[in-house]
Amino acid sequence: MEKQELRKLIQLWFQEDIREGDHTSLCCIPPTQMGCQQLIIKDEGILAGVEVAKEIIDYFDPECRMEQFLKDGDAVKKGDIAFRVYGKELSLLQIERTMLNVMQRMSGVATTAHRYQSLIADTGCHVLDTRKTTPGLRYLEKEAVKIGGGMNHRIGLFDMILLKDNHVDFSGGITNALTRARDYCKEKNLNLRIEIETRSEDEIREALATGIPDRIMLDNFTPERTKAAVDIIRAWEKTHGGRKMEIESSGGITIDTIRDYALAGVDYVSVGALTHSVKSLDMSFKAVK
Repeated sequence: MEKQELRKLIQLWFQEDIREGDHTSLCCIPPTQMGCQQLIIKDEGILAGVEVAKEIIDYFDPECRMEQFLKDGDAVKKGDIAFRVYGKELSLLQIERTMLNVMQRMSGVATTAHRYQSLIADTGCHVLDTRKTTPGLRYLEKEAVKIGGGMNHRIGLFDMILLKDNHVDFSGGITNALTRARDYCKEKNLNLRIEIETRSEDEIREALATGIPDRIMLDNFTPERTKAAVDIIRAWEKTHGGRKMEIESSGGITIDTIRDYALAGVDYVSVGALTHSVKSLDMSFKAVK
């Protein structure tokens, strides 16, 4: 995420939390009193958000100094200390909640992504995130997915074409949707990858017959149907000069079933739960006396 864009978010976060002033801290803490707080991990997982925390601290009070012990992507456990921050106690207190909110959320996402990816690491399949993200936090949540070992799907509607069931139905079918997507990219001189969602073996065969998509999504297939679909697509590859057609499974895939889909031979498994059903990693920012 561009630093300028992150700074805009940070400004909004502090406006949301502090507005005209942190009256609780202002009423009892002298303005020049210096101190130290440390970030203590209270759960097991993958740490994420340290680099964002640096930006939050620097934005609010550039005179604060961080002493860093752990970095983004590190495996952490209860009792670990990620970093200490030295500076005005007023600044530390006002930074605390905003920084924790971001780091707990990002670490929760990274931990979840790591858990899913670890289950399929030996298969060559990769877990993908989706657009089911917290409004305003998409870039940070998708960064957390990468920190946890997962991969990003498209960032938004602008960087890839993904023809889903509604697009297909509104277009009058698979062939129409794919043809229009290809022609649109040519007309607009856009170098965008094209993916299409399929709901049946017939739709898969129709999509393959066009030769247009870069990736085929298997939507709400069982692992058994997924294996059959993979066989169809791989057979098509052999008759088309070994051209690679990426395959993605999506729809209702859980921590308990992801390995079954990976073993069916797909390249990617997309999981909305990486960002929409995450438990934040517990941590606290405590004064060092």
